[in-house]
Amino acid sequence: MRFGNARGPVRAGLVVPLLLVVGVSACTTVRPRALQGGPIVIRAPFSHAGFDPVLSGFVNEQGEVDYAGLRAESEALDRYYYQVARYSPDSNPELFPTEADRLAYWINGYNAAVLSAVVRRDSLDSVLDVGPPFPFFFLPRQSGFFVFQRVWLGDESTSLWSVENRIRKRFKDPRVHFALNCASRGCPRLPRTPFRAEQLDARLDRETREFVSEPRNVRIDDAERAVYLSAIFDWYRSDFLEWLAERFPDTTPTLLAYVTLYATPEQASALSRAASYEVRFVPYDWGLNAQSDPAVSGGGEAVDPEP
Repeated sequence: MRFGNARGPVRAGLVVPLLLVVGVSACTTVRPRALQGGPIVIRAPFSHAGFDPVLSGFVNEQGEVDYAGLRAESEALDRYYYQVARYSPDSNPELFPTEADRLAYWINGYNAAVLSAVVRRDSLDSVLDVGPPFPFFFLPRQSGFFVFQRVWLGDESTSLWSVENRIRKRFKDPRVHFALNCASRGCPRLPRTPFRAEQLDARLDRETREFVSEPRNVRIDDAERAVYLSAIFDWYRSDFLEWLAERFPDTTPTLLAYVTLYATPEQASALSRAASYEVRFVPYDWGLNAQSDPAVSGGGEAVDPEP
């Protein structure tokens, strides 16, 4: 996920568009590879079945990726990335008849583009290893992977930063922050099945509840009288608070109020008790979300999660 907003790296409003114009010649591009086995026939609605073997075969229950294995056996990822690189709700709207079809495409397309960007490189310990090109050495490390690196979606060259902001602005659903994965350990877990239009709302609810339930993302420290939240809540604070203000106009929108909506009953009770505590943010872990021992931690059959 990511790059922008109050992330500390860059105030995106004017700086990032300028960088994309000035630095386009310095960008690297993750182009879709030529396919073996004949042309792909795409019918409406656009299917994400091609992403299934990638996620079920190379992602474990902890959301960690066997990048070495995926690099060695990239045919399924190459084929799916080719599809999302060629077609999108913008280039071929007839393939995406509903809002859920469109949102599922952008989430899966982003996640597939990130995977493709990582496996195209020999080895990474972090996406921060992909720094900005030399003329922009003074910029934050995140800009290399998320801004200067180009990906293809919908027959268009773009950046991951642009894709994420397109999703945020078009759909205005802060739950997408718990579905997008930026190949880092601070991210929400990468699921082992793709997002689909069917029951997408329930699936986004589930991913948000799972993220909130993890102590690494939401933790109460009574001794310090503090509630520790993932930095994602800080970076995209406006998304969460504006959503709350629109749906609950009679209450004061706060980050803890948003978190409480998706907390377990025990968590919600504890958060209510900690309402006066200071909110602090956990430093983001940019380490690559790679499996330490794929032979041990991977495997198992992936099934679509229940809503």
